[in-house]
Amino acid sequence: MYRDEKTATAEVAEVAEVAEDDGPHAADAETAPVSDLGHLLVSLQLTDSAFPSGFYTLSHGLEGFAQQGAVDHGSLSPLLHDVLRHGVGPADATALALAHRAAAAGDWEAVAVTDRRLYATKLGQETRQAATRTGRQLLDLAAEVFGAPGVAHYHRVVTERRAPGTQAVAAGVVYAATGVPVRQAVAADLFAFCASFAGAALRLRLTDHRLAQGLLRQAAPVIEETTREALERGLDDLGATTFAVDVMSARHERAPARLFAS
Repeated sequence: MYRDEKTATAEVAEVAEVAEDDGPHAADAETAPVSDLGHLLVSLQLTDSAFPSGFYTLSHGLEGFAQQGAVDHGSLSPLLHDVLRHGVGPADATALALAHRAAAAGDWEAVAVTDRRLYATKLGQETRQAATRTGRQLLDLAAEVFGAPGVAHYHRVVTERRAPGTQAVAAGVVYAATGVPVRQAVAADLFAFCASFAGAALRLRLTDHRLAQGLLRQAAPVIEETTREALERGLDDLGATTFAVDVMSARHERAPARLFAS
């Protein structure tokens, strides 16, 4: 099976490193790529703006702030950091980590419980719709692209309406089924959120392409902080406290003209 003893030893060491980092059930053994490079390539594909999950249709509340004149280029970075720390981190990133671990362990009821809990924390209609639309699209496409049994299974669960299929939980399932370690999965999804936020800021003319890259770079340490904290939370800690975002989202739902779905 292995080319030589040196190769075998190296590959076993890689698997042991992943297990030590993320627990004994960190990957779907039937489908997971072994190498760190394989994990990276999956993360790059899933976070690429060309991946048609529907993230490009979302502003994550930013359009609502812009419509109210409550944000400009100077306040973009603090707003993003606050949303990461108090919104996406305690809610979506935490749910992703919980779903990843449960899916890797084959505990599909725990995945569904996390899914329903995250859905219940999303107070506005458009945030719930955005989360489930992108989540179901992710599961549908990932089942075809990666062919992982875990993804196909949870896609059926969501299709049969036994769970809502929020984006973060869907991402946790996909990352677990493809063997991406939970820490890397959470960080990758948080970066995808930030890239989507920056893209929305570009289309809303709140920044330009050069400054948007600065926005992403400034978010890097906050992504690391948010990832670390998300991995430490349990189900009882899941939930956002970004009330201004909820208010802006509610106003955005009733706006006469909208560029984004959220």
